[in-house]
Amino acid sequence: MKILKTTQAYYPFQEKGGPAVKVRSIALRLAQSAHSVTILTADWGFEPRMAPEMTAEKCLWGWRAQERGVEAVFLRNAGRFRSLSLNPGMFGFCRERLSDYDLAHVYGLYDLLGPTVTFFCRENLIPYVVEPMGMFRPIVRNIGLKKAYHWMLGNRLLAGAYRLIATSDQEKQELVDGGIDSAQIVVRRNGVEMPVSIPACGAFRTEWHVPRDATLVLYLGRVEAKKSPGLLIEAFARWRKISPSGANSNSVLVVAGPEKDRGYSAQLRSLTCSLGISEAVRFTGPLYDERKWSAYRDADVFVLPSQNENFGNSVAEAMACGTPVIVTDQCGIAPLIAGRTGLVARHDLDSIANALKTLLEDESTRARFRGACPSVAKELSWEKPVTEMIDLYRKAVEHNPKPVLQTA
Repeated sequence: MKILKTTQAYYPFQEKGGPAVKVRSIALRLAQSAHSVTILTADWGFEPRMAPEMTAEKCLWGWRAQERGVEAVFLRNAGRFRSLSLNPGMFGFCRERLSDYDLAHVYGLYDLLGPTVTFFCRENLIPYVVEPMGMFRPIVRNIGLKKAYHWMLGNRLLAGAYRLIATSDQEKQELVDGGIDSAQIVVRRNGVEMPVSIPACGAFRTEWHVPRDATLVLYLGRVEAKKSPGLLIEAFARWRKISPSGANSNSVLVVAGPEKDRGYSAQLRSLTCSLGISEAVRFTGPLYDERKWSAYRDADVFVLPSQNENFGNSVAEAMACGTPVIVTDQCGIAPLIAGRTGLVARHDLDSIANALKTLLEDESTRARFRGACPSVAKELSWEKPVTEMIDLYRKAVEHNPKPVLQTA
């Protein structure tokens, strides 16, 4: 099959969040299975030196890069607003190349790439699937603009899809609650991209001056309100107050990741000062590749305190490094890890603080979770999800085959 995928951000722009890495993982595996894959995405400042794995050249629409059988077209930006870009080249690309593809897969909402590509798909009778990636329900910010997007573009985009892909039962329920027919939804979990090798202990602690005997609590993800790092900071401070002094006096919280909302990190730093724990909190900024895996490896506990998370790839990555986890019940991955590799807490201060107390002060429980991490992480490989995607693509193409052009 010839497959077109659209995503607002793609590798190497890892600062844009998990989708930039996730889409690449799926695409490369599809290419390994002899499918032809093109990624249509926005250019956030692409330069060939940023991605030595790729061979890249200028093209009519911006940059064209190749990596192990996957083509990525980075469309030149003519303007941007927050994470939204204006890419006039998408019209030319669709007019010239869209008819070459058997199917399109749209990742995410609230951009212009998906609506444009799917408009041309409908015009050319090309089937497409949509993976909202937790964006369907407007929450946290710009709620009015997001509702306007659905009214003007999103409803038509979703209505024309062969299927919608949810990454968890939780996300499926959100779609159903929003009026989507459950028969139109397919649940396909995310996978975890395992590192070639797990880093040795100590490198991250040495870099950030964290004592080897200190208890290290890690948050790693985009630093934004939706993921609630501020709630974790408050819970960490609460745990330090309610626990015996010997258990928490030598503890460190690391907040790692790119800042999505300008000034939000400064607010978090101010919060640590007001709580009197600034000396116990490290803000590292973004961590990628080897440095990311080193952080997971050196942490005693990884926490994802999101108020809404369609899956939670960072949780799977932490488990791949043998690190027990705490997640909120608002994370799609929660049922897969509850009582196996970590704890599931409510999205509130007391619940997260008590989960920290339980896991950090009970070495036997932590050791049991740590021992189960490798096997559970192995269950979350990409092999099964990619196989499910290929099956779904074939059904979509068979259900709505492209018309055959008649020649004289």
